[in-house]
Amino acid sequence: MALLDPVLLKSRLGLLAGRFDVDALDECDSTNSELMRRAESGAPSGTVIVADRQTAGRGRRGRSWLSAPESSLTFSLLWRFSGPLARLSGLSLAVGVGLASGLESLGAQGVWLKWPNDVLLRDGEGYAKLAGILIELSSDRRGTQAIIGIGLNLSPPTGDLPQPAAGLSQVLSAVPERYVVLAAILQELHRVLETFAVDGFFGLKTEWQQRHAWQGDSVQILGEDAAPLVGRCLGADDDGALLLETASGIERIFSGDVSVRPAGNTLGVHPA
Repeated sequence: MALLDPVLLKSRLGLLAGRFDVDALDECDSTNSELMRRAESGAPSGTVIVADRQTAGRGRRGRSWLSAPESSLTFSLLWRFSGPLARLSGLSLAVGVGLASGLESLGAQGVWLKWPNDVLLRDGEGYAKLAGILIELSSDRRGTQAIIGIGLNLSPPTGDLPQPAAGLSQVLSAVPERYVVLAAILQELHRVLETFAVDGFFGLKTEWQQRHAWQGDSVQILGEDAAPLVGRCLGADDDGALLLETASGIERIFSGDVSVRPAGNTLGVHPA
């Protein structure tokens, strides 16, 4: 499969073509790592790295992310914000909104979000992971930079997987060319990132709640070294913290190093 063509991508982006500087690579260690190196050398906000293959792709909690050009779209976007890191609370949720709405603009239905950074498709009685988001933040004299990494399955992955996985082909009769998919996502990411820069996650909270897979459901929060915390999921607050209504009151969950699952599910049937 040929590399994604930035010229075709720019034609699809229309008026936003000048906002993004896209470089398509045959292979790199990870798009986040490559973009971080370029950011340190002064790459502008809006720089995008797309890679057909990653030799050391990274996901949340140290997991690897596999990619192949015929079955996935893997890219990273650099975005700079003014102000301190603390202003970016809830950014991963905002990016999820942009990613989901971009896929919906292509005709995908049944796209759901899972706190803090997964995009899901309904799979029978549960959900399967369609895409993942990995954001890495740092500050310098210019403000705060976010390296936003996204891995999207175009086709369902095969093999021994740690959790159920889905592909865009399951909800579209024909998956568009990758540059079309990327353009749709970038257009919506531009919208949500511009909103986030002004209003924070508060400006996107309603959109996120509407797509939240377990809004109002009983769930359990699983931490690495803690007993499960069970309650009713109330969604997210204005800062992006997960709200859990428990017998002792409402708990705010901040750490991304937890797993959210339906109450009573200890077998990992749903995504971790």
